[in-house]
Order: sequence, then structure tokens, then C-alpha cells
Amino acid sequence: MPNATPRFHGYGLGLRKDHYRDFLETAVPVDFVEVISENFMVDGGQPRHILRQVRERYPIALHGVSMSIGSADGLRLDYLQRLKALVDEIEPLFVSDHLSWSRIDHFNSHDLLPLPYTEEALDIVCANIAQAQDLLGRTMLFENPSSYLAFEGADMSEWEFLDVMCRRTGCELLLDVNNVYVSARNHGLDADAYLAGLPAERVRQVHLAGHSQGRDMLIDTHDQPVSNAVWALYAHALRRLGPVATMIERDDNIPPLEDLLDELARARIYGVVEKRKRLTVEV
Repeated sequence: MPNATPRFHGYGLGLRKDHYRDFLETAVPVDFVEVISENFMVDGGQPRHILRQVRERYPIALHGVSMSIGSADGLRLDYLQRLKALVDEIEPLFVSDHLSWSRIDHFNSHDLLPLPYTEEALDIVCANIAQAQDLLGRTMLFENPSSYLAFEGADMSEWEFLDVMCRRTGCELLLDVNNVYVSARNHGLDADAYLAGLPAERVRQVHLAGHSQGRDMLIDTHDQPVSNAVWALYAHALRRLGPVATMIERDDNIPPLEDLLDELARARIYGVVEKRKRLTVEV
């Protein structure tokens, strides 16, 4: 079982094409950046030399969307080998993906599909995580999904699934606070109970993002600013987590960099406030 990921408490942004020049030519006030792993793993993808240049200036987290850790037919060895080559070259802070599935046989949905929270699914996920971590030679982080449907016959809640998954495999968590909020609203769950049930000591990174109102439910679109409700849930999460790496995730309707830095500054303020509260209690 790989060693635990070292603690890192910085604040970062997702690196998107619109802001490449900013990150290469100016001193952007961030502690790290995160990129979509697959964008730099495929032929014809985004230029690897850009990533190398950014890596000279900022620590990088690799965030995957295609590992399909819940696939019943196992992981793709060619995918893992390409990811390992990227990991070995970039030496990232974190390597993460999603608790979801997207592929079966030769079909890829290119979407993050939900899992049934059953013992059978847990066995499959844990076996796949063990394979991925063994090949990469490092601990991975897995992100809680946003969901729009729930399977009947679940053996456990999502947070219980995540807890057991971590204990069995030694993997760690990327807590997406927006996803907690979206799923809680869509399924009538208690978001605070979700946070209380997570293994806080396993959370290494936090995502903050925006969502949109669909016809019948919230949709995790990543095309809006972080909502006030998600900020409030983030503040609640920090009371359990303590200092943790946090980033703003934006994938569409990309605003000027200054707007994202304003959101990141707000996250820093929440972190400072919670730190002061902890120090006051200790005194």
C-alpha cells in the first residue's frame, strides 16, 4: 500500500487555455495549479511543453476524468501507463480521479456515471484502486461525485462507501464541496451529515465550483461562480478538516483571471478565520 500523500495547505486554480499566458508570463498569486490529466496524455492533446513550463513556476496537481475506477471489467493498462509517464515527468502534488465509471468494453460515455453503493461495487472499486496505485507507485485521491439519480438496494451511504474505500486501499479523498451540495439538494440528503460521516483525516484537497439550476434539479456545470450556499458549506467543512489544499474549479464560461483570483481570495479568508477560531479554542 503506497505511503500517505504529504500535507499541503495551499490555494490554487484550475489551469485553462484562456489563462496560459498569465501563468507563463506573470506571477499569479496561487500556491498550485491543477490540470486535467487526459489533456496532456493523448496524441494531439494540449502541448506537454506548456505543462513543463508551468511546472517550473508552480506545483501541479493532476486531475483525471477517464480512469473509470468503477468499471466492472477493470482498468485499461494503456491508460495507466500513459498516466504514469505523465506523473513521472511532472512529479505532481496530487493525482486524482472520480468515484464513478464511464467505460465498459470499447464504449466510453465521456461522462462521470454514478455507482450503486453496494458491497459488490465496493469490491470492484477497491480492486481497481489497488491496481492503479500499485502501477503508479503512489497514493491517489478520489473525488466524491455529483449525482442526479440513486440506485435502489444500496448497502451504505455514499460517505460510508468512501470511508470503507479509503480504509481498504489507503487511498485519499478530494472533497468537492459543490458536489456534496448538489447531491444533497437533488436527493434530499443532509449535507452536514455527509461531511460528518467522511473520514476527515483522508481529505487532502478541496474543490470549489459553481452549479446551475436545471428543470428538476441542480446540475454541476462548473460554469458559474461558487454560490453563497456552497461557501457556507465550505466553512462548515473547514471546521472538520482544518487546513487543506483548496482550489477554484471552472471549466466553462471562463471569466477573466482576476475574477477567479477574487474567489480564491475569499477561500483564503475562510481558511484564516477557521485557523483563528482553532487557535482561540486551544488558548
